Amino acid sequence: MSVLDLPRLWRPETHQALFRRILDVAARPGQIADLGDLLGGRPAALAALATFCDNTQTLSDLTGTLSATDLAFLDVGKATVDKAGFILSAGTAAADFMPRLGTLDAPEGGATLVVMVESVTDGPALTLTGPGIKGTATLSPKGLAPGWLEARARWCADFPMGVDMVLTDATRLTVIPRTTKIGA
Repeated sequence: MSVLDLPRLWRPETHQALFRRILDVAARPGQIADLGDLLGGRPAALAALATFCDNTQTLSDLTGTLSATDLAFLDVGKATVDKAGFILSAGTAAADFMPRLGTLDAPEGGATLVVMVESVTDGPALTLTGPGIKGTATLSPKGLAPGWLEARARWCADFPMGVDMVLTDATRLTVIPRTTKIGA
């Protein structure tokens, strides 16, 4: 298979474009990136994982939606949820697990949660504050079980330790770093 035969999501130029868009919204919590033109019909959650993961990372797929082909292209090791660097979950599922939070000496060891929701808009409004946000920002995810916000607050309570969260719908995503405070 040549680079030209690769599905669009797995091409190097697509990864570069995804990286730029995701990095931009990561620096501006509450902003939403539309990735639809880069996905080739694949979900935004997979695009996020394709951007973040490589053979040095570990993943726990709590959804069971990743195919063997997806996992082969991701080239990521499998791990239990408490040891994984990346966790893929459905927003409607309970957040009843304990992810890696990092340590004071190595806070970068905290997990990144990629949470699939029905929509990154059209839900109840959440107020975001913190670095990268001028004043406040509003985010309205639809399909995020209430327990997620409480769990995230617990996981991020001992900064700099904590988790970073990526909320995705079919074609869009937003990043909520551990430094962002969420209010209703």
